[in-house]
Amino acid sequence: MSALEKHYTVEEIADLWHLSGDTIRRLFQDEPGVLKIGELNGRLARKMKRRYISLRIPESVVIRVHQRLTARGKT
Repeated sequence: MSALEKHYTVEEIADLWHLSGDTIRRLFQDEPGVLKIGELNGRLARKMKRRYISLRIPESVVIRVHQRLTARGKT
């Protein structure tokens, strides 16, 4: 993965794939290579009831997930 490759927001992918932002977030939240901005670790994170994490998804990850999802449909 290159730091200079295009990174997408959840909303951009949701528009491209005609899915909800929640669905896209679930698909990509644990995917390797996705940047999680605003993620907290440790004691502070446990004290907060809801934390907001912004995802930035590299184009290579978008392609990988798309290929995996379409391969599932072929079997």
